[in-house]
Amino acid sequence: MNETPLERPPHPSFREAFLYWLKLGFISFGGPAGQISVMHQELVEKRRWISERRFLHALNYCMVLPGPEAQQLCIYIGWMLHSTWGGIVAGTLFVLPSLFILSGLTWVYLVFGEVTLIKGVFNGIKPAVVAIVVFASWRIGSRALKNNLLRTLAALSFLAIFALGIPFPYIVLGAGVLGALGGRLAPEKFKVGGGHGASDKSYGPALLDDDTPPPDHVKFSAVRLSVLLASGVVLWGAAMLLLGHPVLKDMGEFFSKAALVTFGGAYAVLPYVYQGGVDHYQWLTGTQMIDGLALGETTPGPLIMVVAFVGFVGAWAKEIFGPELLLLAGFAGASVATFFTFLPSYLFILAGAPLVEATHGDIKFTAPLTGITAAVVGVVLNLAFFFGWHVLWPQATKAAPFSGDFEWFYALMSVVAFLALWKYKQDIMKVIGACAVIGLVHTYLA
Repeated sequence: MNETPLERPPHPSFREAFLYWLKLGFISFGGPAGQISVMHQELVEKRRWISERRFLHALNYCMVLPGPEAQQLCIYIGWMLHSTWGGIVAGTLFVLPSLFILSGLTWVYLVFGEVTLIKGVFNGIKPAVVAIVVFASWRIGSRALKNNLLRTLAALSFLAIFALGIPFPYIVLGAGVLGALGGRLAPEKFKVGGGHGASDKSYGPALLDDDTPPPDHVKFSAVRLSVLLASGVVLWGAAMLLLGHPVLKDMGEFFSKAALVTFGGAYAVLPYVYQGGVDHYQWLTGTQMIDGLALGETTPGPLIMVVAFVGFVGAWAKEIFGPELLLLAGFAGASVATFFTFLPSYLFILAGAPLVEATHGDIKFTAPLTGITAAVVGVVLNLAFFFGWHVLWPQATKAAPFSGDFEWFYALMSVVAFLALWKYKQDIMKVIGACAVIGLVHTYLA
């Protein structure tokens, strides 16, 4: 008996798309890989709003841009469906629930952080974070470091930030230059690998299918590009003018810079956020930074939303609105950090996607990004060392890096958590939950 062929789905209304992007904002756990998987299942397989090839093509665009690729993919597909406002709504709803949830959890952390229950949970989550970052380093490296030249570039990146303390933006710039040179001298070493796990499975005709002519708003227009870029600059400038407190102005400037160096995702930019937030501006401590990453891992939305935690704690600690309005100050800091971190992503997609498409597959364009990706592996490995140092030697300082007792129990927890992720392919949320319970029990028994 022949099955009735699937018909091409109708174009979703703006309201239907709005409700889907809002739902996605509340269920987008599991980091970029999990978020992209959820979108693929819903948009490609079930709703068939976009074909798999076009979905992966859009993902390829986002992977070579700085910023969170899952959120940019939302903007991209929302833009394809409903033009500029569709992209703005999709990208905003992807991060908005996370902003409110993470702000609420940060308030609980700051007010009740010394309560044994809260402390025990965090004591368990911290070793899990160390394992997660080590696993992220291995996962990125296994995909990106396809030859000895790229492995050497990753090692040099690690030494540059770990031993020499070179700021992350300079490492990105240097890796991009080396990648550009490598693309000319040894192009076979810097070719981008194929695909993101594409499947040949057919899910039926899609609204935006392989052979569907691109909508008019997707085609390149010099006028539209100029208007979008000008609008972005005006919006950024107006927002900076509205920030009355010096701390909020510093946050606006700092997170704008951070947004432009987020090649490789959140793990890659965290060392830069640490250098600015902890060392330079002293908005929070190194231990609080690890706690913030732990919170970011357990909430929906992109992991780079940890910047909201940094902004919340910084504005709270500096008492920017006085000691009576700490919650308002914290939320203002979180909102500023979120706005300036994600603003460039909208511009990259809404203004730049047609330009990126025109250069897709060009070795002159992809080789510098291949070099940057290799350098990111070294930076993420450094981040794993940094977190491990703080978790396993909690009393250590820069002057005495290995002072105090070594936390053998938490070291063992990190090893077991890594094995659960690497060897047994366990879900990150399950590993975090198990470690939180173990940490709570250990804290009460200690």
